[in-house]
Amino acid sequence: MPGGIPSTQSAPSLRPPGVPTAPGALRACGGCRASDPATPPPRRPAPRPQRAAPFVSGPRAAPPTPRSPHAVVARAGPAAEPGSVSVVLLSGGVGKRMKANMPKQYLNLRGKPIATWSLETFASMDEVGEIVVVCAPEYRDVFEAVSLPRDVPVKFALPGAERQDSVESGLGAVAAGAALVAVHDSARPMVRAEDVRACIGDALEHGAAVLGVPVKPTIKEVGDDGMVVRTLDRSKLWDVQTPQVIRPALLREGFAKVAAEGLAVTDDVSIIEAMGLPVKMTQGDYTNIKVTTPEDMFVAERFMDEAATSPPLEPPTL
Repeated sequence: MPGGIPSTQSAPSLRPPGVPTAPGALRACGGCRASDPATPPPRRPAPRPQRAAPFVSGPRAAPPTPRSPHAVVARAGPAAEPGSVSVVLLSGGVGKRMKANMPKQYLNLRGKPIATWSLETFASMDEVGEIVVVCAPEYRDVFEAVSLPRDVPVKFALPGAERQDSVESGLGAVAAGAALVAVHDSARPMVRAEDVRACIGDALEHGAAVLGVPVKPTIKEVGDDGMVVRTLDRSKLWDVQTPQVIRPALLREGFAKVAAEGLAVTDDVSIIEAMGLPVKMTQGDYTNIKVTTPEDMFVAERFMDEAATSPPLEPPTL
């Protein structure tokens, strides 16, 4: 066939009569596909080289398991003797910001007064030998009605005008043989026993320790004129919580200094700082919030719901 590709079997032309063959045009030839001699055959793309798999020695490790808010984590450090820690549970605040008809620590949280949640947590710990509740006399029955997880003596002391006065009042009721005093704000219902133990261990080693967490937001120092002075280094800032655990002799000595010099302190370890002595920061948990406003009640309930649906992790094998 003129202009065609030689073949052992001719094929009928698919072009209308009179239409010439264009250079390089493809023509059907039997079951074959060919091109004009002037056009090179199409090039296939080179196969993409396969990336070698990384070498892994031994079995591949499983991904880390996310930590539950109430996960059990083993921590190294000295352990307190059973019954050697006295807890001072501060429950004498008024709680004006809650705008309720009673102090915030007595409001109902998931079926129990807020103050009784931490009372039960401390009572469940073998290290705790007694709990001194600092509260107004009319609220003692709130604590006396609680069925504790074990038999722990519960004492009462009267609150003072300021926090430091209430702490000193509770300290006066602490047993003489206590190795440590753990001062806790009863408006923090979600403190975890494992964090308390870690703080106790740090206090045994250093004399004083406090629970806290690294701050998350950016913090700026502002002058009296409302103008920004500087941005503080967030990596060095911690949000302080309770309990604050101190050797009783140090705390008594600190209160003597506060009285002699007329110092005003906002938390317990500040007294130790004023004495020029070290205070260890023990990392706690962000769920250990202080319930101060109605919004905090909602947050605490959400944390409790999450903890109820997330079973604790098993402690790691050391």
